[in-house]
Amino acid sequence: MRAKKNLMTDHHSRAQSLSFLMKRLREVGIEPRKKLGQNFLVDLNLQDMIFRTADIGPNDVVLEVGTGTGSLTVLMADAAAAIVTVELDKQLFELASEELHTMDNVHQLQLDALKNKNNFNPAVIEEVAKHLTVDPLRRLKLVANLPYNVAAPVISNLLSENLLPDDVPPHSMTVTIQKELGDRIVARPGTSDYGALSIWVQAQCRAEIVRVMPPSVFWPRPKVHSAIVHIKNDSLRRSRIPDRTFFHNFVRAMFFHRRKFLRSVLISAVKGKLEKPDVDRILDQVGLDPTLRAEQLDVETMLQLSEAVRGAIGGGAKGD
Repeated sequence: MRAKKNLMTDHHSRAQSLSFLMKRLREVGIEPRKKLGQNFLVDLNLQDMIFRTADIGPNDVVLEVGTGTGSLTVLMADAAAAIVTVELDKQLFELASEELHTMDNVHQLQLDALKNKNNFNPAVIEEVAKHLTVDPLRRLKLVANLPYNVAAPVISNLLSENLLPDDVPPHSMTVTIQKELGDRIVARPGTSDYGALSIWVQAQCRAEIVRVMPPSVFWPRPKVHSAIVHIKNDSLRRSRIPDRTFFHNFVRAMFFHRRKFLRSVLISAVKGKLEKPDVDRILDQVGLDPTLRAEQLDVETMLQLSEAVRGAIGGGAKGD
């Protein structure tokens, strides 16, 4: 039986206040580490907003990257089927354990959530998959005050993972991230923020910025504004991508040189696989002006272009 939270929830109402947090961390000799992107959210109303936006239910397996002091974990624990919470910092892991060890549906991991820039740590994926397979009705939600230095790869990579044999995607992601990253996720074609991440997320999900947050709601205060961003899986959009690995790599390649014309970028992206005449045929097939830039293509057009290239490569096209 999981521990009840009546006293724990009351404790939450104080545990992430600035004065309590500073006092508690100093008692155990912990200083926030800029290198690890540690900025603690000390506005409890905003923490509650994250929890409400995530809309956690009894069939949800929650992945939290960045346990911190465990304040958000405590808030979520009684609502979720299971929580897998990951913390790299050993001291914070031990501090959070003091609050979380009685909650038998909370599973703490003390490690780096990422194996590298493009992949999750297999131990994290294995733990999450273990709790998802308990019941076919279970679904995955990422809910986290993400450390700034891993926010983009965590969001991007989670959409790439095959957590179950039937390729179940995350149902939603509710995260605190830098506002600049949030702007990139929701950006529209033709804007300076629009890029590979915008297309990758929007091709599979619906995304919105729920709230912009000033530096004053964190300790230590970051130098930038932050945002609560909610990203929800759209199964219809996701089903239109036959090969997500190819599409992901293709989109990133198309923005390696975002100021170059489309034809030049595409030639570079398929170097060694297709020749220039093949590229010209593909652009003509999709109906694209070679002097456009990748940032001018909407998600649907980029998907069409990707599929045309994938088909040409699969057909072994080589010049005239």
